[in-house]
Amino acid sequence: MMNPRDTYLAATVSTATPSQLLVMLYDRLTLDLQRASDALRDGRPSAAHEPLLHAQEIVLELNASLKVDAWEGAANLASLYDYLHSELVKANLAKDPTITDFCLHVVSNLRDTWRDAAGSLLAASA
Repeated sequence: MMNPRDTYLAATVSTATPSQLLVMLYDRLTLDLQRASDALRDGRPSAAHEPLLHAQEIVLELNASLKVDAWEGAANLASLYDYLHSELVKANLAKDPTITDFCLHVVSNLRDTWRDAAGSLLAASA
C-alpha cells in the first residue's frame, strides 16, 4: 500500500503535461545537486555520492528523451547534456565541490528557462 505522499506524487506525475514533467525533472536535478554541494561543503563527501549518481541518471534521461530533430537548438542541448554528465561523473569521483557548484549553476539556469517556457505554454493555452 502506498503512503499518502507517494500517492500524491504518482497522481501529480501521471497528470502532468510534458512541459511540467520536464520542469519536475529539472527541479529534482537541482535538488540533487544542491544536496551534493551542501554535503561536500560540510565535509561529508560520502553523503554527496547518491545525489550525484541520481543527478547523472536524470541527465542521461533528459538526453535520451531529447528529440534532436524537433528543433534547431536540440543538438546543442544534447551536447550540453553530454558535457554535464561528464562533469557530474568527475565531480563524484573527485568529490569536487567546484565542479558540483558549476553544474548546479548550469542546471539552475536551464531549469529557470524551461520553467518560463512551460509557463508561457500554459498561459497561451488558457
